[in-house]
Amino acid sequence: MIKDNYEDIINLPHHVSTKHPHMSLESRSAQFAPFSPLTGYAEKLKSTVKSNQEFYEFEDTFTDDEY
Repeated sequence: MIKDNYEDIINLPHHVSTKHPHMSLESRSAQFAPFSPLTGYAEKLKSTVKSNQEFYEFEDTFTDDEY
């Protein structure tokens, strides 16, 4: 019978590889570092917002009778 609290494996010895060297804590943590899958997206978004703001500021200079 398999138990839910891992009693069947909790006291097994920890495996140590004979083929691969032990990975440092810094190397292990780098695997989980945040990354940006959309490189350049934030800059493009800022550029789009800025150009839209400039367009709408320009559009606001017209009066209703100029249309």
